[in-house]
Amino acid sequence: MNYGFFRAAAASLKLRVADPDYNKEEIKKAIDKAVCEEVRLLVTPELSITGYTCADLFFTKQLQYAAEQALDDIVKYTQNKNIAVLVGMPVPFYNSLYNCAVVIFSGEICGVVPKQHIANYNEFYEKRWFASGSQFKSCQPIKICGCDTVIGSQIFDLGAGAVLGIELCEDLWVPSPPSSTLVCHGANIIANLSASDEYVSKAEYRRDLISNQSARCVCGYVYAGAGVYESTTDLVFSGATLISENGAVLAEGERFVRDTVLTISDIDIEKLNAQRQSNMSFENLSSEIGFSKISIDNESNDLKYRFVDSHPFVPADDEKRRERCKEIFSIQASGLAKRVEHVGSSGVVVGISGGLDSTLALLVAAEAMKMLGRPNSDILGITMPGFGTTDRTYQNAIDLMKALGVTIKEISIKDACIQHMKDIEHDEAVKDITYENTQARERTQILFDMANKHAKLLVGTGDLSELAMGWCTYNGDHMSMYGVNASVPKTLVRYLVAYVADVSDSKTADILFDVLDTPVSPELLPPDENGKIAQKTEDNIGPYELHDFFLYHFIRFGFTKDKIKVLAVKAFCGKYDAATVDKWLTVFFKRFFISQFKRSCIPDSPKVGSVSLSPRGDWRMPSDASFHAFI
Repeated sequence: MNYGFFRAAAASLKLRVADPDYNKEEIKKAIDKAVCEEVRLLVTPELSITGYTCADLFFTKQLQYAAEQALDDIVKYTQNKNIAVLVGMPVPFYNSLYNCAVVIFSGEICGVVPKQHIANYNEFYEKRWFASGSQFKSCQPIKICGCDTVIGSQIFDLGAGAVLGIELCEDLWVPSPPSSTLVCHGANIIANLSASDEYVSKAEYRRDLISNQSARCVCGYVYAGAGVYESTTDLVFSGATLISENGAVLAEGERFVRDTVLTISDIDIEKLNAQRQSNMSFENLSSEIGFSKISIDNESNDLKYRFVDSHPFVPADDEKRRERCKEIFSIQASGLAKRVEHVGSSGVVVGISGGLDSTLALLVAAEAMKMLGRPNSDILGITMPGFGTTDRTYQNAIDLMKALGVTIKEISIKDACIQHMKDIEHDEAVKDITYENTQARERTQILFDMANKHAKLLVGTGDLSELAMGWCTYNGDHMSMYGVNASVPKTLVRYLVAYVADVSDSKTADILFDVLDTPVSPELLPPDENGKIAQKTEDNIGPYELHDFFLYHFIRFGFTKDKIKVLAVKAFCGKYDAATVDKWLTVFFKRFFISQFKRSCIPDSPKVGSVSLSPRGDWRMPSDASFHAFI
């Protein structure tokens, strides 16, 4: 299966200016390389058959004739090849000459697309030679290389959900690029045949322009720029090649290379279409834009040219991760500050276990107090040792509260839980879910009652991953007055705590780093014989990094189990094998579906990222939906 992936390539070519016969051979070499890599779409630069810098030679019949002869040879060369090829050339049509992209597939010319916006400023003089394709109100018939085809604005259905739209260089740089219209007609891949000269800082601007347009259009964008063999009379071209997908740069070729550069990537068409379906800005339009169908065989894809991030919630780059954490932390704290201010609370109550989630919630609370100009003593931190509390987590809870200067209260829940189990006639020697949840609900009762007593707001500590998996006690730690971590996945919680540690004093930082080094556990079962944590969450439900990966791709894009599995196996290659991924993926889907009833009544919480499970906005599903079709 191809799982919705479509392999595309952008080529920057060796060429000779005004020598189509030479250039066609270089194009054929690029086709061969692309075919060997199972590329399904090859994009070459603007006017790739002639070269961009021919100037007044474009007017000569000899160059026009040579270009058509070269095109004919390229068309024949593609016979029985499973690849769509885009080449650039000047195309005469009645009284004018057009700068065009020619679409070729399996020995046929599928269509000709003229450049709409003709660059005619500073170093560009294109209006001297070329007319604008915008004058075509509809596609017109044209005969080229003896073949009947059409010229004008059009899209090409490549099969397997991939739909191609084309623009040429300057088309991208204008206020309203053709791609903005083409995507509204169904195009999800935009190819740009370009000849953008190089000067200081232009490369970065061009990269941003391409990635931003791919984000605005929710599309794949394949950009192929003219290379160093163009004329250097006044300008130098670098051979920029780049493939972007919805704002992310998938692949970028090296510039200033004195050889053909082939930049390849796998574009996720299914992902793009899923994002569009949830974005009501994309409507199906009908107009005079032409349509052609190309039957490309795209049955398989090995993801060779697709990077799959194993931690999609966490930026890999250190600086970007710090900036992301800073922003999320600010969102959390701002949300809490607003709620405290709105209800007129004297402060907040936070249950502190010494674990990751409660630590983050306490840090957020401290930041919120800072925003409100109030002392940390307005935070009532309550630690509630139970049957599973270890010395390590207890001491970290106490030490952190002291370091932050919050008001500390310690309330043991052991006696109350023992009495409760007697009341309901449960043998405390039986360490089952009743034994565990008795503790979680006792703690929650204490927190709510203390919040009422002191006129404070109870802050929830549960995170997004726990909500997804239902790893919380209903009407226990599941409930609060405001849940600051509810849209923060477990894999990101760690980095948020680490971010605060990095900007804290050494004493506080040491405590936070020890919290980070502590195994994730609800600590509802007694410690082992050495006093260490015996109940480790990931031993029960699986690795959080896998579940966060599953959650992201299921909620964000609606991917199938099979596709998520393929992506996970690639992302975690060498760490988790296919059988392990499949095992925990099945667990994920079952737990996710049966836990919806918990999510349907969660407290208010701030959304911090693109994935949220709030029943009031981002995720609405019936609590009794069956999981069988998903596993």
